[in-house]
Amino acid sequence: MGERQEKYKVLLVDDEPIILRSLKVAIPWEELGLRIVGEARNGEAALKLIEEHAPHIIISDIRMPVIDGIALMKEVLPRSSRLIFIFISGYGEFEYAREALRLGAFDYLLKPIDHDELGEMLGRARTKLDKQRENEQLMHSVQMLSTLARERMFAEFTLGNPRPLQHLRWLENSELEGEYFMAVVRLDDYAALSAKWSPEEKHLWLFAVRNILEEWSLNSGALSVFPFYNGEWVLLFPGSLGASKRELGEELIAGIKRYSKLACSVGLSRCTRGIDQLSTVYPQASKALYQRFYSGQAGVFIEEETPETQGREVKYPKELELSLLESIRTLNMERMLVLFDEMACFIGAQALEKELAERIIMEMVVVLYRQIEHLQLQNDWSLEGLLSRLHQLGTLTEMIEAVKAEFRGWMRSSNKSDTREDGRSVVEKTMRFIEANYHRDLSIEEAAEFAALSISHFCSLFKQVSGYTFLEYVTYCRMEKAKYILQNSNVKVYQVAPLVGYQDPRYFTQVFKKATGKTPSEFREEHAQQIQ
Repeated sequence: MGERQEKYKVLLVDDEPIILRSLKVAIPWEELGLRIVGEARNGEAALKLIEEHAPHIIISDIRMPVIDGIALMKEVLPRSSRLIFIFISGYGEFEYAREALRLGAFDYLLKPIDHDELGEMLGRARTKLDKQRENEQLMHSVQMLSTLARERMFAEFTLGNPRPLQHLRWLENSELEGEYFMAVVRLDDYAALSAKWSPEEKHLWLFAVRNILEEWSLNSGALSVFPFYNGEWVLLFPGSLGASKRELGEELIAGIKRYSKLACSVGLSRCTRGIDQLSTVYPQASKALYQRFYSGQAGVFIEEETPETQGREVKYPKELELSLLESIRTLNMERMLVLFDEMACFIGAQALEKELAERIIMEMVVVLYRQIEHLQLQNDWSLEGLLSRLHQLGTLTEMIEAVKAEFRGWMRSSNKSDTREDGRSVVEKTMRFIEANYHRDLSIEEAAEFAALSISHFCSLFKQVSGYTFLEYVTYCRMEKAKYILQNSNVKVYQVAPLVGYQDPRYFTQVFKKATGKTPSEFREEHAQQIQ
């Protein structure tokens, strides 16, 4: 029984003390994996014990004073449909016993009690409870997989990369075939907040905000909510709520402020259709958020007609933006400075008014800053300060030179900094983090947060560098520690499970056997000579 999970709880109900005593001593409760948690002399007393102990099995006399056995079952089964009732009945109570079976009793036996028959009946009841628990675990696992897979799928499409997710088409359903729009929720001054939070505090704050958003989305008609970048979440809404965009954004800001005391801003995209358009509406919502920096105030920003689309056509230099992003990722200062000069030429060639030129420069600066923040390279300068200075400058040349000076200074400090890490070192650092925390309920979101990567980027990079998926590596660490404990200690098998991150010893045994080909007990016996 060492490998079996926590014992199932049994409540005995009978108005005859001699029957209660005989049940307690004549049944091998320990061997059956059962534990008596209480005794009651009538149904009324049993109700209080059921509330207190939440038993799995009730063995009850069918006829008792105050509240009889069937009345007791009728009272509690609607609230606990998986509770198993076994009734004890007299020879003259066949009809009553059959009625109990019809109403949901597991079985009944006649007086005088045949203890072997009751033992066999309890064995079947335990098997049923085992199957129920396994089904619950399976459904929980499927629900968790579905949630994670949906988030991963939405994140990949938002990044414009659907190919790795072809095998997850079954999750798409049709919710994005109709009109929908996107909201991007971003914590204000996240870089400053992140710098002052410890890793544990950061995880707790981001977890709290996510819970707030998920609970709010259930009541607001949102289609989905998932984290994207650190300090940023994406929500999808049906197009039917398009007329209420601003109100939705204001509710989001107010809810996060009320429950977490954190300030945030919300950018909202235009409406679109189809899951493949996620990568189109994300830039729209994110671009709307840039207005937060122009305005200097937190709030709701909606992607609508902008100066670029009013009057004459002004094309945003997207190719130039992509080249600048690459120069920052590779810390190529020379290339970066040349590209800033090209941006000046692009703006000058179109003879843009100061307002439009300033808007393009500021938008580019915010995009590049987001890249720096995402890579978690050294950046101790203030984005708001730079944008404020740009707004005060009078000429294009002055603005470009100010941008070049700021990014040049940042690039030099990053090149000198020991904090710069390539993908391999980030993954290796995260592997050490997992090795130190595998015994907790460690989530992929927490690991990605530690690595300072989006969940999608973290998943692909971790697999590429380590050869494991996140879950595979967590399981590997847990199994290695379990093998060490089994080989080098006398800790009981069921006590090993919580030491390596599993609250359910039965599930731990299943995982261990799958990983090693042996149950924990078989593994210990095979290596018994190593235990001192």
